[in-house]
Amino acid sequence: MMRHHVGMAFATLLGCSLFVSAVSRAQQQKAMDNVTRGRISDMLRTAHDEVQKHYYDPNFHGLDWDARYKKYAAALANIQDPGEGLRVVAAYLAGLKDSHTYFDPPSRVNSIDLGYQLSLVGDSCFVTQIRPKTDAEKKLHIGDQVLSVAGYTAERKDFLDLIYMIEVLVPQRSLQLGLRSPDGSERMAAVDSIVIPERALLDFSQPDNEIYDLVRQIENEDRVMHTRYIEREDVTILKMPEFNLDMNEVEKAIGVASKHKALILDLRGNPGGDVDTLKWMIGEVFDHDVKIGDQVGRKNTKPMIAKPHGKRFDGKLIVLVDADSASASELFARVVQLEHRGTIIGDATAGAVMEARFYPESAGTDTVIPYGLNVTSSDLIMTDGKSLEKVGVTPDELILPTAADLAAGRDPVLARAAELAGIKLDPVAAGKMFPFEWMPLQR
Repeated sequence: MMRHHVGMAFATLLGCSLFVSAVSRAQQQKAMDNVTRGRISDMLRTAHDEVQKHYYDPNFHGLDWDARYKKYAAALANIQDPGEGLRVVAAYLAGLKDSHTYFDPPSRVNSIDLGYQLSLVGDSCFVTQIRPKTDAEKKLHIGDQVLSVAGYTAERKDFLDLIYMIEVLVPQRSLQLGLRSPDGSERMAAVDSIVIPERALLDFSQPDNEIYDLVRQIENEDRVMHTRYIEREDVTILKMPEFNLDMNEVEKAIGVASKHKALILDLRGNPGGDVDTLKWMIGEVFDHDVKIGDQVGRKNTKPMIAKPHGKRFDGKLIVLVDADSASASELFARVVQLEHRGTIIGDATAGAVMEARFYPESAGTDTVIPYGLNVTSSDLIMTDGKSLEKVGVTPDELILPTAADLAAGRDPVLARAAELAGIKLDPVAAGKMFPFEWMPLQR
């Protein structure tokens, strides 16, 4: 059964230069084998059909959806390279300019891990984490500002497109980065990615059903994406990397906070998650029904309501957000703002707020090529009559770490939150509270 999510999409696909020329390049290619071209054509047709059936706006923002399909199908008729074909499918969906409608392409024979993490701070992109024992560790430094990636500028307006391109759609074995060090010097670096051998196809006809590989991967993700907390004097600092908790887990976390006078809820880097978790979290910090907003769907509009329950936290609430805070984390922060329940500090959020369903798809029969389509099922209009899509949440206090802060491991945002909560916390000590955990490499 599919679950409703308000989670961050792989990319906004707003039609930036990364995708604009996909069709024209495909039209220049010669024919490739009919089987592969047919499979990609089927993916495009399925994308057309799923959006046509399920997209929240039946007018597709004024696009002629059928005419657009014919244009992109014609482009696929001449492709030679399968990767170019996948770009065409992604570009087709890009026309909706929707953060939560996107193409999740088939896995490749070899998956790619960059070995470093790029994050926005304000309008600039920085290296914020580096995986040990990688080529990135030899060539990059935390706090390096990233000026360009593979020739494309790294800035806020196209950032999600860029990440989608290099990590999901066309991952590369090496990327050329334009960098500016914290001291102001600039350099170029060709950084090799980590190549991880995988099976691109799942053969369910074999006795050793490969679904167990997927189960192990999910278990690893769960181990890393866990909620952590620290109690300091009369303050609870709760780090929530994703809205992935069930009701009992939410009550347990807030139960700890309810013993103290202040709660610092750190939603930085939180891409969103499940709607129910969002409702439960809001219900734990309010003593009355709270309208999150209106879900504007294809056929009707209905309110999204969070009801109070559990061991409610009634003390001072401080919420931390950044440019990687998206969807459910943005909604939580904005509800706290609109209801005057607490203080939001940090950076402006992602502005990727829709409700969507993920549709797992496949090509083939015994040998299955899995892929997926995410389709927006509703927009979310807040109680002030506005959507956060493409806008995000502006914090009450805008606090941005500098390149020097990143390089030194300082966390001025958490340090300021601690001050508001009534305790002293050195920025260096704050930076060490929740060490970054890398997802185990799948092999």
